[in-house]
Amino acid sequence: MENKTSRNIDPQKITAEKLNGRFALLGVIALVGAYVTTGQIIPGMV
Repeated sequence: MENKTSRNIDPQKITAEKLNGRFALLGVIALVGAYVTTGQIIPGMV
């Protein structure tokens, strides 16, 4: 039985989603780094 629900996804969208995920992980690493160095999740807040 064939799968007839396959879609053709634009390669630019795949690249954009990969880039978005990498920048999100970079933000998480920056958040962890700020927490480790300052002890605050949002530096500048009480």
